[in-house]
Amino acid sequence: MSLLWNIDEMVAAMDARPVGNVPQGITGISIDTRSVKPGEAFFAIKGDRFDGHDFVNQAMKAGAGVAVVAEEKLVMFGALRLPLLVVSDVLGGLEKLGRAARARTSARIIAVTGSVGKTTTKEMLRIVLSQAGKVHASAASFNNHWGVPLTLATMPAGTKFGVFEIGMNHAGEITPLVKMVRPHVALITTIAPAHLGSFASVEEIAMAKAEIFAGVEAGGTALINCDIKQFGLLKLLAGQAGITQIKTFGSKRGADFRLVWAQIGAGGSSVRAMTGGRKIEYFLPLAGRHQIINSLGVLGAVMLAGADVAAAASCMSQLVAENGRGRRHILALAKGDALLIDESYNANPASMQAALKVLGSIEPKGRRIAVLGDMLELGETSARLHRGLRKPVVDAKPDLVFLVGGDMKVLAADLPAGVLAGHFSDATKLAEHLPNVLRKGDVVMLKASKGMKFASVVETLLGAFAANSATAR
Repeated sequence: MSLLWNIDEMVAAMDARPVGNVPQGITGISIDTRSVKPGEAFFAIKGDRFDGHDFVNQAMKAGAGVAVVAEEKLVMFGALRLPLLVVSDVLGGLEKLGRAARARTSARIIAVTGSVGKTTTKEMLRIVLSQAGKVHASAASFNNHWGVPLTLATMPAGTKFGVFEIGMNHAGEITPLVKMVRPHVALITTIAPAHLGSFASVEEIAMAKAEIFAGVEAGGTALINCDIKQFGLLKLLAGQAGITQIKTFGSKRGADFRLVWAQIGAGGSSVRAMTGGRKIEYFLPLAGRHQIINSLGVLGAVMLAGADVAAAASCMSQLVAENGRGRRHILALAKGDALLIDESYNANPASMQAALKVLGSIEPKGRRIAVLGDMLELGETSARLHRGLRKPVVDAKPDLVFLVGGDMKVLAADLPAGVLAGHFSDATKLAEHLPNVLRKGDVVMLKASKGMKFASVVETLLGAFAANSATAR
């Protein structure tokens, strides 16, 4: 197996001190003993709940080749003869290694942020760019202060395209991350009222997302969704960051990567677009207009990264929605099948409306069932934004609506008579009830913020009907 880093490179990049019989190099990096593989380096990061130094011995037993530990914690290992790289700060060491990875690569780098669609857009890019060369992309949603440097540090030297997702909960979080990534293309999917508990307005959210422009390489490009209300502000902020090349995607006339026509179906959409003055047609097997717009941004980033747009468009048909982000499952009930749409990963008003539109677009053989949980981190606007879901819910024409959580009480009180089928305090109580409700032909869509633990409800449903259930395309 080829080495990701030789040990001398790591020592130099991190200002580390080798202790014990360290290996010649490492094959990968892990910060979690549950997933560490033989030959990898285990970085003992101290988090909010756990200190990685408490798990070093476990990591070594799992086959880690070396552990990166803090100088102040070295005494913990006493007389143990462990191969260690000692640094002043473990997370700081990972950041330094990430910067070294960025410095040694000649890859074209794309960074993605936005209130909705970051991970799906990143996954689209990973798949469609694979036809053009070796792609390195963030795993899962590794988009925060440890996820971004970890993704950078694990980028092989021979990578042709790097795709990085960058997230935030507060102003000032994106700037240091994007300055590590130094993208050639910075893509913003959309701006929506998410994390409003930390911001006074959606415009403030837009300004925080626009921090992604601060790290764009000289001569690089800002790629912005021109359909959103904050487009003018984002364009202004990109210019103020010194970016002279600003490209747009969306459905508006004049967009550089423009939607011309789409036939939207429950299982995906046939799309016709203009990309750089060239007509492109493709099938996108992800439901919803919002996914079409994201795919335009993806094709724009592909072109700006120097890859073949037509070849990328042809790869769109290979996409599959991720768990928690629109993944579909066929539930084998006793008397027939039901369709489960898993939107359990996260929720804000924009993504909630998009998911409800998808539910409304499906013509079920049975009933449409919407299962909605609290949208968290909305601060003082929470009641208004939860109540504001009334119209999207009604427009989806559900036969049954189940609501979960304290914030959903205002919506429960405002729904038309006969639509609300139940309100539960938490996901556990919902999970006890929901399997008994489903019938042949039903379509049930679950969506809530991650903290509402709807993923456990999905697991319950899949377990209850496990015999012949399957993932649907």
